[in-house]
Amino acid sequence: MVRKSWEQYYIDLADDVATRATCNRLRVGCVIVKDNRIVATGYNGSIHGHPHCTEVGCLLKDGRCIRTLHAEENAILHARRDDLVGATAYVTHEPCENCTKRLNQAGVVRVVFRHAYKSEFNHHFIEPMEWIQFK
Repeated sequence: MVRKSWEQYYIDLADDVATRATCNRLRVGCVIVKDNRIVATGYNGSIHGHPHCTEVGCLLKDGRCIRTLHAEENAILHARRDDLVGATAYVTHEPCENCTKRLNQAGVVRVVFRHAYKSEFNHHFIEPMEWIQFK
């Protein structure tokens, strides 16, 4: 059996984390890693104590579900600030503009994603992060 690379391992873990998502529109998982140590995971889901999309349906605004926190937001909220600075985020889908800004502001220096996401403005917020689509 061939041993997985770290990149493959973490992006596959993001896929596994996404299975916990509670929005049926798109299931996204995020794994934040620093020095080959997982510091946080997150998936898109409702805020604590509120109903999930899987239970009551999506709450849509401009074609997007606003009931849930995004996977990247949940991962950032579950991490210590010091662990985020210099970290890599492995995400099933390319982050939206808001999550890109949050990752950048948190100190994440590298984002690796599997599926591209149409984003008209993301390019404004990526610098100085390294932005990689995993193939």
